[in-house]
Amino acid sequence: MKMIKIALLLLLLALGLSPGLAQNVEPTQPSPKLNIEIAVVTHQKPAPGLYDLDATPADEGFQGARIALLDNNATGAFLGQHFELSEMALSPDQAPADAARRLINKGVRLFIVDLPAPDLLAIADVVKDSGALVFNASSPDDFLRGRDCRSNLFHIAPSRAMLTDALTEFLSVKRWTNLALVVGPKAGDALYAEALRNSAKKFGLKVVADKPWTFGPLARARGDNITEAEALIFSQGLSYDIMVVADEDDDFGDYIPYHTWNAKLLAGTQGLIATSWHPTEIAWGGEQLQDRFLHQAKRTMRPVDYQAWEAVRAIGEAVANVNSADPRVLSDYLLSSEFGVAAFKGVAVSFRPWDRQLRQPLLLAQPRAIVAVAPQPGFLHQRTPLDTLGVDEPETACRLK
Repeated sequence: MKMIKIALLLLLLALGLSPGLAQNVEPTQPSPKLNIEIAVVTHQKPAPGLYDLDATPADEGFQGARIALLDNNATGAFLGQHFELSEMALSPDQAPADAARRLINKGVRLFIVDLPAPDLLAIADVVKDSGALVFNASSPDDFLRGRDCRSNLFHIAPSRAMLTDALTEFLSVKRWTNLALVVGPKAGDALYAEALRNSAKKFGLKVVADKPWTFGPLARARGDNITEAEALIFSQGLSYDIMVVADEDDDFGDYIPYHTWNAKLLAGTQGLIATSWHPTEIAWGGEQLQDRFLHQAKRTMRPVDYQAWEAVRAIGEAVANVNSADPRVLSDYLLSSEFGVAAFKGVAVSFRPWDRQLRQPLLLAQPRAIVAVAPQPGFLHQRTPLDTLGVDEPETACRLK
């Protein structure tokens, strides 16, 4: 029996799971099978263009959930627990709320959702009477953690406030305090820029120039453009330490490096970015996760894949500890001080009880390398340095019943 437990402990460590689970496992006396079904809901991804360097894979999110399912079932085999996935890619004419109702009628009570904020809220509202839990795998909108928060909605994806806080923490450490902000024309660009301005104020930085981008999607044009000459000189006369760009759709941000008047670095949505995951992350055992994912999916792991993986693993960790699939029991445990899950980032990640946001380290990366990890050393908080990223409890607009 001792050798069996040692083997189980080694397996859990190899998978990045909680080794504490091995202490109470009796593999020769398995408990009755507990079945847990998790639904992953997303939109069908649009077909890529003729030459798209970074097209969204059709299986984005699904692949991350599948890897985590293997992790959960590796532990579940010893605990009498079995996890299953229901994968749903909605066509443009399918209403997410209707799809959620059908899944609820089939007995599903755990949802991982990769959809825009309005659809995410529609699902959270339509399933709430069943007690189901919804995990936000992709939407960064701060209002989902604020005025429009829901008690059954857990956020795996980092908020825009977390992303811009992670970036401005790093800039403050480097003493690059004067920022030139360039804002795209789309709604997400405006929201990112708003979060960046708030983060700059929070960490003592100054936005010395705040300019709209008016030259079109030059990063997508990949060729000569009649507005190119104007784009080359739009930063002429500006004095700043680093340029920060708000371009969530990748329309122009990648065009800016080496086209500005001043020889300065770029950060924000392009250049140096803050992200939950990156293909160059191999620290803290991350290389093992990257290799497993690459072997399975035949591509690198993207942030939405990682966030779906985190969601399934959070569910698995909770089920393993409370031995229940009841979403209300799982919710209580997820929000407790006892919950924590290994996420290949050096520390256990956990949920903030006031807005259901997953607190986690964020990676600061350039296209081919990790530059730093936030929170930066020296940034302290009364609970955990992770709470220096994003909206803290005293400032939250979330009022959960």
